[in-house]
Amino acid sequence: MTVSVGFLGGLGEVGRNCAVLEIDGELMLLDCGVMFPGDNTPGVDLILPDFSFVVARSHKVRGIILTHGHEDHIGAIPYLLRELKAPVYGGLFTIQLALAKVEALGIESDMRTVNANEWIEEGPFRFIFVPVTHSIPEARAVIFETPEGVIVHTGDFKLDPTPIGGVSTDLATFAELGRDGVRLLLSDSTNAERPGYVPSEATVGDAFRSIVGDATGRVVVACFASHIHRVQQALDAIVDSGRYFSFLGRSMLRNTTIAHDLGLLDYPEEKLVGIKELAKFSSDQVAIVCTGSQAEPRAALSLMAADEHRTVGLAPRDTVIISATPIPGNETRVSRLISDLTRLGADVYHGRNSQVHVSGHASQDELAMLLKIVTPEAFVPVHGEYRHLAGHAALASANGIPEVNVLEDGDRVVLDGGRLSVERGVLPAGYVCVVGDELGDFSDVLRDRRQLANDGVLVVILGVEVDTCSILYGPQIASYGITGDSSVLHDAVEGHVRQVVLNADAPADLDALRQQVRVVARKVAKDRLGHRPIVLPLLTEI
Repeated sequence: MTVSVGFLGGLGEVGRNCAVLEIDGELMLLDCGVMFPGDNTPGVDLILPDFSFVVARSHKVRGIILTHGHEDHIGAIPYLLRELKAPVYGGLFTIQLALAKVEALGIESDMRTVNANEWIEEGPFRFIFVPVTHSIPEARAVIFETPEGVIVHTGDFKLDPTPIGGVSTDLATFAELGRDGVRLLLSDSTNAERPGYVPSEATVGDAFRSIVGDATGRVVVACFASHIHRVQQALDAIVDSGRYFSFLGRSMLRNTTIAHDLGLLDYPEEKLVGIKELAKFSSDQVAIVCTGSQAEPRAALSLMAADEHRTVGLAPRDTVIISATPIPGNETRVSRLISDLTRLGADVYHGRNSQVHVSGHASQDELAMLLKIVTPEAFVPVHGEYRHLAGHAALASANGIPEVNVLEDGDRVVLDGGRLSVERGVLPAGYVCVVGDELGDFSDVLRDRRQLANDGVLVVILGVEVDTCSILYGPQIASYGITGDSSVLHDAVEGHVRQVVLNADAPADLDALRQQVRVVARKVAKDRLGHRPIVLPLLTEI
């Protein structure tokens, strides 16, 4: 019976994690995440995997497994469940986060909470969750028993000796799997280039207590809303310093409420006050835990940095802690955010100048340890940019794994009759963009937006009498986003456009004339500017 694992996202990029396990034609999805837009996707809200392969076989989908509750693993769930119905499996906290997303869009779902070490059978699939340590509660690896042997997917993990919440990566179970035999290991590659071990999450708590304890003004801590362990350590330091605190940001409010209700986040409730109530206290008595660590344009911290937040205005000697590392592509924005906060007079602590962040992903020595414990017959690195995957593959080869393959989005690894093969580019794996309420690839739109940003736009307005092909008004020239002396450019374009109309045959062919005007205007602009703006010829028939 053929078994395959295909990848719709998450290989060669950070985000969009989504794999498809197939056994005898039946499908099980593993994670369903989003990727956040970068500078090359202006105006895009989210980027999803292409689910067309799965939707076309929706009657064969037996379920969706979620390893943990980060956006790059669960953020696309509402969009998929609009297209098909299937049970969703995950830990309690993960399921509650996913449920909040689908309910917000009014989508029906079949969410099923699964405990660690509890075997689940669904059609030809048999799997179990194994606890791992990550930067969110209830992170899980997934073990599949298949006709071609055991497949292990680590999820996102690290080996933390002193984890917040007390749940360590279950190395004993991984060792047992290794002794019994693992056919294929799929493992987190995010930190495969980083030597050594990642410091314990507990070290961040020590830094928080020192910084918050010495702060003389207001304290603002920004981190991912899903990083409940980080929020817990921030709250511990805040409460120990005698401060009152507020949560700020929609996702922060939602996630902390869920975590507190589940007993995953603990704090004295009398210390939690509404954001407007903070004004009752002096600045050295208050703190805010908020979103915006990635410099998202409308997030709480970004608004504070721009002095545009309607409730919170930062003052000199306030303390801001940015407790996250920039997602690839966000480095420039985060750097600008830090400068803006510093310009306001705040003392800013971040991962480059203090120990206020540690990664939730295993580094090289941890990855090597897992490889030695599991000793799989075959290995495919997952979750990371291509250089991370290649680095992890080299590490696996150096540790004696006999069969190592680097795959990318759209590829599939096939196990059949004891043999392993790789099929390249057999699954749709393009970007599906969310823009407002619309979904699509929007390639042409994004290309135009990038050109508008880079080259500007030139508008040519012209009224033409069709029978005689004569100009009744215009040409009027307008330009937007174009540097230099616009009047010189406008005069040159006007003269060349006028000549195009004078040379045209009567009666006027407006479609042909529009194209000629566009070509000549772009050429004139290229000669004078060194680049070609978008040209919009607005010809009116009279």
